[in-house]
Amino acid sequence: SMKFQLTALAVLCAPFTASAFVTPSSKAFGVSSSSSLSMVLEKPKQDKKLSKIEILKSNSEHLIVPLKESLQTEEISVTKDAMQILKYHGSYMQTDREKKGKPKDFQFMLRLKQPAGELPPDLFRLVDDLSANHGQGDLRATTRQCFQIHGIMKGNLKTVISSIMNIGSSTVGACGDVSRNVMTTPAPFSSPEYKLANEWSKVFAHLFRPMTPAFSEIWLDGEKAASVEYWGKQVEHHNIDENMTRDTGRGIILPDSTEPLYGDRYLPRKFKIGVTVPGDNSIDIYTNDIGCVVVTNDKGELEGFNVMVGGGMGRTHNKETTFARAADHFGFVPKEDMMECMKSILAAQRDHGNRDVRANARMKYLVHTLGVDNFRTLVESYFGQKIQPWREIPDFKYNDWMGWWDQGDGKLFYGLHVDNGRVKDEGDFRLKTCLRVLVDKFNLSMILSPTQSLIFRDINPADKNEIESILKDHGIVSIEEVDPLARLAMACPALPLCGLAQTEAERRMPSYIERVRSVLNKMNLDDEEILMRMTGCPNGCARPYMAELAFVGDGPNSYQIWLGGSPVLTRTAYPFIAKMKDENLEVTLEPILAMFIQQRQEFEAFGDFCHRAGAEAIEAFSQSYTLGSVKA
Repeated sequence: SMKFQLTALAVLCAPFTASAFVTPSSKAFGVSSSSSLSMVLEKPKQDKKLSKIEILKSNSEHLIVPLKESLQTEEISVTKDAMQILKYHGSYMQTDREKKGKPKDFQFMLRLKQPAGELPPDLFRLVDDLSANHGQGDLRATTRQCFQIHGIMKGNLKTVISSIMNIGSSTVGACGDVSRNVMTTPAPFSSPEYKLANEWSKVFAHLFRPMTPAFSEIWLDGEKAASVEYWGKQVEHHNIDENMTRDTGRGIILPDSTEPLYGDRYLPRKFKIGVTVPGDNSIDIYTNDIGCVVVTNDKGELEGFNVMVGGGMGRTHNKETTFARAADHFGFVPKEDMMECMKSILAAQRDHGNRDVRANARMKYLVHTLGVDNFRTLVESYFGQKIQPWREIPDFKYNDWMGWWDQGDGKLFYGLHVDNGRVKDEGDFRLKTCLRVLVDKFNLSMILSPTQSLIFRDINPADKNEIESILKDHGIVSIEEVDPLARLAMACPALPLCGLAQTEAERRMPSYIERVRSVLNKMNLDDEEILMRMTGCPNGCARPYMAELAFVGDGPNSYQIWLGGSPVLTRTAYPFIAKMKDENLEVTLEPILAMFIQQRQEFEAFGDFCHRAGAEAIEAFSQSYTLGSVKA
């Protein structure tokens, strides 16, 4: 509806100043308009009041104030303002929402920075020990390829973070309005493309690392870390610091001696980058602010990257100006210009992203409002040259890389499925102990996967049988025994620790998988593999809006149902119904599956069918459907 488009525009079009755009028109929805663009090409002037969070960032002296002081008090919590700054250091303050009464038991979740998902053996041993000695005893693999430790007390934060920094790792920028953990396909194949994707994800992680001394000042008492970040060492031949600070005079580099790219207010919102190879969409590349696809010549040498822009999951219930968005194809960039181009995209969002309304601050709203062609022109004004057209590449497929694979260099890798990323010991299921045994015995490196699971790399084929028997001894089933629905599924942590959760996700997902499985079996759809995701709120950490079937928490025991995402994760789903009560799962799904049985095309996936049929037709079919009347 036009009314929605105009209200959306009014909200979206406030980068720094509301006057930065001309009257809203269809141009924002992809129709080019040079007048709106010429106004955007000038940096917005700062003439109106900053929002609270922007003032806080500006006054933080590059992420030190008021955190440093708040960490030194006797309180078991930090102040509200300190909590915002603490996010940039990789930690969220949480409280167990199921413990009633006062005082609240404040605790801290810490998220590791693991570019390309990599976790060397010594770092895993450290994190395993830290979670046992200072956390709640388990680890949580995230959807951005890094581990979280839950349940750390304020008094132990310094011990935990300093030991991680001293071993050559970091938690910097795992949260906050900066470049977050850079993802890449987790498959450690020895082919040139896969090696390039791995290498360049570390290049981008290092290029966009915050430069403030806040981290060493607060956690290491101003000392240098005992080891430099291992990924930075691996890519130092790219001269990243020189490339970061190179100033072409086009406004990318700020007059801020501490943070030449971020300045004192950092970015408007979080910023996510993913890197993959043609054909491999294991990372959900369309959900990133910037997605990069390696392009090589026939000899496997890097030519450059296909770049996409403007993806993102977060939205807010009942706020139509917020929406999930799949990234647009932006163009091809030669390798020698790639760092400068990445800086140009970051600068465009830094200077023109919406800092007034946090719900509309992600780069996807800027790309959506301008349209990708105008956004490209904006980026070119920083970049100083034209962006080349997108190069043709093979269609993307989805693979989770679980089970045994040949790396191509004589070694194997093994993908170990983890239900919802929770690494714990519980009864006969002793996954956490098992990982430690494997790492200690074989000194294996891990890669965390984008689906909250793990990959062990560089395994000697001679060790395969022993590894399998160690897994079995610790109660871990082989990938062949995992229900495909569980293997495809993801859920965010949600309750009890996440402050944003409106209902359950991780703790409820196993029962939903069983319940969906039983509906499928009853309807003779045993072989259907449906990609399902669940979140406890609309922010979208488990990327629900890309799934074929998603449950998005919208009340104490209710979910929105989203349908029609693609099994290869290349488009967003649509909302089908809101407020589905937990007990109505079966009666809601059965009519949709019945229509799928009757009207699907040959080999059509469930998500593709829902996308083709559309919400109205499915709703009409559901209303006239008699339960139990259709089987495949």
